[in-house]
Amino acid sequence: MAPTDPMVPARTEEKKRLTAAPTKQIARLAVDAILDKKGKDILVLDVAGVSGVADVFILVTGDSDLQNRAIVESVRRKLKEEAGERPWHVEGTDHHQWVLMDYVDMVIHVFLPQKREFYELERLWGDAPREEVHDHQQASDVALLAD
Repeated sequence: MAPTDPMVPARTEEKKRLTAAPTKQIARLAVDAILDKKGKDILVLDVAGVSGVADVFILVTGDSDLQNRAIVESVRRKLKEEAGERPWHVEGTDHHQWVLMDYVDMVIHVFLPQKREFYELERLWGDAPREEVHDHQQASDVALLAD
């Protein structure tokens, strides 16, 4: 089942990341993990100035629920192995049509095309600086994620 609300709950005291790794560092790892699994239409949004929800949103589209599952697992594995991070909360893994991975300061949305088109999260965060990531790039090429 997909998340029912495009908004992520506001930060709370018990909602903490496991490590002090910089958000941009874990976001770069996430983007590389997504690229490894051929995620499409990757969009990085710097929502720190327009939202109290998180600092970075990453939106990505997969061609199938199987690809979305692979993207989610790739992100989980890479962030755990290379940064010691685990998601604070994950929704949508029943069907992998829209999976939300909440890493407190970073939220990743993995969509099937029709779900992404329907919810248009890009529009909700229209004031946020954004950068598209193309399949020939690496996370280190993303200016919004530079230190």
